[in-house]
Amino acid sequence: MGPLRADIGRDMQLDRFSCEILSPDPRVFAPTPDGKALFFYNDSAKTAADIAHFSEKDARKYAEFAESLESIGEVLTQLTSMTPPAIDKPSPEDFWNLFQTGRGVRRLGKTGIFNLFRWAPMAVADFVAEFFETELLRAVIAARGIFGNALGPWSAGSTAVLLLRAAADPHPVGSAAFPRGGLGSLSRVLAESAKEAGAEIRTEAEVAQIRIKDGAVAGVVLKDGEEIAVEAVVSGVDPKRTFFHLIDPSQLDPVFANRMKNFRVKGNVAKVNLALGGLPGFSALDANESALRALSGRLHIGPDIDYLERAFDDSKYGELSRAPYLDVTIPTILDPSLAPDGKHVLSAYVQFAPFKLREGNWVSRRRDLGLAVIHTLGAYAPDLSSLVEGMQVITPEDLETCYGFTGGHIFHGDLALDQLFTMRPVLDWARYKTPVRGLFLCGSGTHPGNGLTGASGANAAREIIRELR
Repeated sequence: MGPLRADIGRDMQLDRFSCEILSPDPRVFAPTPDGKALFFYNDSAKTAADIAHFSEKDARKYAEFAESLESIGEVLTQLTSMTPPAIDKPSPEDFWNLFQTGRGVRRLGKTGIFNLFRWAPMAVADFVAEFFETELLRAVIAARGIFGNALGPWSAGSTAVLLLRAAADPHPVGSAAFPRGGLGSLSRVLAESAKEAGAEIRTEAEVAQIRIKDGAVAGVVLKDGEEIAVEAVVSGVDPKRTFFHLIDPSQLDPVFANRMKNFRVKGNVAKVNLALGGLPGFSALDANESALRALSGRLHIGPDIDYLERAFDDSKYGELSRAPYLDVTIPTILDPSLAPDGKHVLSAYVQFAPFKLREGNWVSRRRDLGLAVIHTLGAYAPDLSSLVEGMQVITPEDLETCYGFTGGHIFHGDLALDQLFTMRPVLDWARYKTPVRGLFLCGSGTHPGNGLTGASGANAAREIIRELR
């Protein structure tokens, strides 16, 4: 998950509700097909000691890299916590926020400032190559710049995504945290906190339409036909679904509508969940290594930069990745309540799986994707296929039809330099307000986007409160 920003959790007083966050160590286990592996621990020195088995030089550089990422992450945290400034008429608060961010940038020093502006537009493959020579190490860190996006490691600007994610968690390989009981546990405590504050929550009440009158929100119409008069609507669904499915586009300003049409939502991620009869045996774990400990965090399957790029290449032409990059968890290791005794659940994010396939469709290719994941994992855990008792494949098409993600994009829109900050989702409308009076956006399609951190919603709440006072 996220990680959920600590200050947001405090504001919502989530500590008063029961939601235990499990934090594994090591965070990431990265095996290779030839039986080697890298472990990334919470402690940099311990990680460096493991890297030393591959390269003494890389082990020495790791601490420097982690410190650089942390210092830049601190600066970008200020940026992700602020409302993007108005481009045409910046307010005094906009100037103050930018001044504060500028002070943070200055603390990076001349070298740090130079690095920030040089690194951001770079391909993440070039970025990691400046620090490390070990291919596996490069690939694990570079993957953070392409996860969830239509980007490969050689795509320009992919480093900017990695740096943005460092604002949420400065660890070079990112977060590895799980709510006990699954993500539904986090949803439950958020709901409890909201209800305690006076919110009424209705489930199974799908909104079919947002009614507009004289350029302002007038109400919402539910799927069952019920109409609810409202003065404001806060939409957490993606911007394209909000403006082209819940609203009649003819009611939008043509310039705004055209910009929104060009907001890219090219989903490239699928998910495969496996029910396992036992814990798979990974060849890279020797007899002295505790499998339960080693596999308790995330598993990275993608041994080098070229592997990641080849996986991306397939998707560019509407093909399933023949050897996909996988980000895998076995949550039942830390939380046995998620499966019967002795059984396990394996969950894999799969890249790349294009929303639109060149040949066939997702109905006919669904099983192919699941089998590709099992085959890929089999190169690292030979007994995996014999342990599979059930399989669920969630395609990008499913993400759109079942979960409402336009284009199957898990972040509601590409994280790219031209779709961040004052341009997320579109220029002139990045401040959570929209051209429709009383309609606000608060999801991952707004600044800063980037997963379950709570930042987009917290920023939006601040602006909505100010607007409705």
